[in-house]
Amino acid sequence: MDRLELLCVEKGMRMTDQRRVIARVLSVAHDHPDVEELYRRAHEVDPHISIATVYRTVRLFEEAGIIARLDFRDGRSRYEEAPDVHHDHLIDMKTGKVVEFMDEEIEALQTAIARRLGYKLVDHRLELYGIPLDESETKQ
Repeated sequence: MDRLELLCVEKGMRMTDQRRVIARVLSVAHDHPDVEELYRRAHEVDPHISIATVYRTVRLFEEAGIIARLDFRDGRSRYEEAPDVHHDHLIDMKTGKVVEFMDEEIEALQTAIARRLGYKLVDHRLELYGIPLDESETKQ
């Protein structure tokens, strides 16, 4: 069993064959697929999976805290395994590629800003949107 499948079982979720396929597809995804892409990949494994099943399963997994929904301003929700370790995202606005990163300086700065404003930071999400530098910009 893969990690997502184990999490589902631990949470007492009934695991149908189709849910297992969807969990496995999400577990091996190295990108952040939307439901349409998730459906395409799951359908390749099991042609009997419907898009409605993928939508229901994704909603169930999200409500159980097994996956996280991400909205990157492109009009489609994307999904990733609920992370064990916090990370942020840089979205390439030309290709849609999502780069995950963690930066201690940014984390410390966010905590300091919250404290300066009279708050204790309990959660946050940082999304950076960019376009690739051309070669002349990278040499400066």
